[in-house]
Amino acid sequence: MNWLTTRRTFTLMIAPALLLYTVYMVYPILYSIYYSFTSYDGVSPATFTGLDNYRQMAQDTVFRTSVQNTGIILGIAVTLLVPLAFLLAVLLSGNVKGSAILRPLVFAPAIVAPILVGLIWIFILDPKIGLLNALLQAIGIAVQPQWIGGSTLSPYSVAFVYLWQQIGFIVTILYAAIRMLPRDVMEASTLDGATRFQQLRYITVPMLRESFGICTALVVTGVFKIFELVYALTGGGPVHLSEVMVSYMYYVTFTTLQYSYGMALAVVVFVIGVVAAVATLFGLKRRAAA
Repeated sequence: MNWLTTRRTFTLMIAPALLLYTVYMVYPILYSIYYSFTSYDGVSPATFTGLDNYRQMAQDTVFRTSVQNTGIILGIAVTLLVPLAFLLAVLLSGNVKGSAILRPLVFAPAIVAPILVGLIWIFILDPKIGLLNALLQAIGIAVQPQWIGGSTLSPYSVAFVYLWQQIGFIVTILYAAIRMLPRDVMEASTLDGATRFQQLRYITVPMLRESFGICTALVVTGVFKIFELVYALTGGGPVHLSEVMVSYMYYVTFTTLQYSYGMALAVVVFVIGVVAAVATLFGLKRRAAA
């Protein structure tokens, strides 16, 4: 079995996966970076323009709005998603009646396509035909908030829908991590008189730090990929006030056909997403080592 440990064999085994990764990941990234420094309409030859696209981005008010909306969604998701998912995972891992039915129900939204999730929530959040405003009106509340399509509440509504869709996925990861914790440690703490809350605080949470880090990184990177929810709920409107970074990049690239500027937006979204994910993991690692 020594042949399994040789470097040449190891390289040959990972070569197919590395080739696919290069073709479908590395090449598009390099392609986007190159065209972000050009003027390109998709037909004529590209002309090198240096940093013109990035200078245009610095003066683009819609881009600043999309960054602000993405930041709002990111803040809400990081603050609420992982803690709520942990609480649900703890409840489902205990002796709760009906947990065998609740587990697939909690996970169900994660397997629904985001575009369908957006269409479902249109019938709940739409200010004119939505169920939520109809319920408010039925109980005597005359105010009809613009949950989607307005200038204020749209990013918060998108954040809520994203939380609803993703919480089952994060719950599944944390539930599996909780179930893999050594039972003897829990039993020993019970014999020592530890309460359920003390077990969670001093045993479960410290032993799940790596899982929390993975979940947080998934949430952060997921926020920078939100597109279908915004496209289905608001289409980025009105007048681009509900755009997020990816939806605005799509609008610029495929609606206005400004391919080079769209590539520049894609590069910025990619860089910000990578920096945010690395910073999150680094911060959690330092906290765990402290």
